[in-house]
Amino acid sequence: MRGPHNIWRLVRTGATFERTGAMGAVLEALDAPRPIRVAARVVGWPFKWLGLKGDPNVPPVPRALTALGPAYIKFGQILSTRPDVVGPDMALELQVLQDKLPPFPVEVARKVVAEELNGPLEATFSAFSDPIAAASIAQVHRATLAETGREVAVKILRPGIERAFRKDVDAFHLIASLVETLSPASRRLRPRDVVDHFEGVVLQELDLRIEASAAGEFAANTQEDDGFTVPAVEWSMSTRRMMVLGWAEGLPLSDLTAIDAAGHDRRKLGATVLQMFLRHALRDGYFHADMHQGNLKVAPNGDVVALDFGIMGRIDEFTRRVYAEILMGFIRKDYRRVAEVHFEAGYVPADRDIGEFAQALRSVGEPIFGMEASRISMGHLLSYLFEVTERFGMETRTELILLQRTMVVVEGVGRSLDPDLNIWAVARPEVETYIAKSIGPQAMMRDLARTAMVLSRFGPRLPQLAEAALIAQAHPVKPIPPSRWPERMAVGLGGLVIGLGVAGVLSLF
Repeated sequence: MRGPHNIWRLVRTGATFERTGAMGAVLEALDAPRPIRVAARVVGWPFKWLGLKGDPNVPPVPRALTALGPAYIKFGQILSTRPDVVGPDMALELQVLQDKLPPFPVEVARKVVAEELNGPLEATFSAFSDPIAAASIAQVHRATLAETGREVAVKILRPGIERAFRKDVDAFHLIASLVETLSPASRRLRPRDVVDHFEGVVLQELDLRIEASAAGEFAANTQEDDGFTVPAVEWSMSTRRMMVLGWAEGLPLSDLTAIDAAGHDRRKLGATVLQMFLRHALRDGYFHADMHQGNLKVAPNGDVVALDFGIMGRIDEFTRRVYAEILMGFIRKDYRRVAEVHFEAGYVPADRDIGEFAQALRSVGEPIFGMEASRISMGHLLSYLFEVTERFGMETRTELILLQRTMVVVEGVGRSLDPDLNIWAVARPEVETYIAKSIGPQAMMRDLARTAMVLSRFGPRLPQLAEAALIAQAHPVKPIPPSRWPERMAVGLGGLVIGLGVAGVLSLF
């Protein structure tokens, strides 16, 4: 429940950030205005001795988040996908944030399995291992199905994790409200929306049926993709607290020595990772948004195997077409067309000059194309592109930010496998294939056919719908003013927090 009882969590967070040295780094990354800086120091500094110490071998911000627990670790991981909020440098630092935590006992895991299956574990699994991986939300065990002898991976939620997350998320909502109240300028970053997004992601991860559904959809989309595999879901054994997938045998993509020893072609693997990401994003509009080396394996037959489907990205067909045309425009150095696409999509206000915008885009593309092939980065290109579009009035689009962040991660994986990977040469066939199928006369006919089908379904109701729209236009209803209670509550809490901080300071003298 959100309210004043979360002030202790706010104080503990500020104290930990002060003690670990993370407070200054965060305030600088956010370019926080003076009211926020003063409030943060007042909340954190007097109570620094109460803060958690963390691991001194870890950089300050990941150190603080790791010390504060699973919800903060996960929040840091989500923020690593939002360089528009925390800045590119901080986003990069947060990408290395690890959520490896000590596992809970195997006896507890076996008890959870028995509860979820409504029967003894041995009736379903002839073998059940100790934890082989433990993260902030769940841990994984290797097991053998009693009926078929097939190997599976069993993912189990940490006991009590739902309650612990809800408490910390409530504190995040309080912090976001205080930030917006103390600094109206911060509202352009939409702190409350960021926390709402985080809460939505976490609630999905706390229900393993949602992750199982994501794995199932991803597997269905990619079943015809040569060189790429997604483990099958065991639906009859997957519940809210437990998910069972086929066991993925293979080597982690981070173990280059083992990959070389097994005789796999690293250049081919690097190209496959990048091409599959683009194919899934453009063709399906549904992509794995956490494709780091820890979530990817290479199977004995050379296939890339994807794991962990807690964070998935989705973009609609219109956005896919825009994204593909932007990429192809840069590949062809057709900056005028890239500018036109932004205006056609409504990303840039119509009152801006398209010629000036095209010139600004040239300043993005040309320096990159002047680099050696091994240094060209589409992730950096998209990052520079967002900086330019922001200057021309383009609002932040969360789905593109997630796409850009994943592109950076995928490039890193590809380059770790093949340092000489030519991003453009590998990406071009996928982009051209998508454009050939989705933009042009055939695509236009498909769009018209879909439009006709929609109109035919609503045909009998079209006259009434048109009449209702005209009547509503002629007699608009005045909106009811929204309640200002949440803002007043935040102001009151802000005053209370600052008052406590001042009292703490005075008590030291």
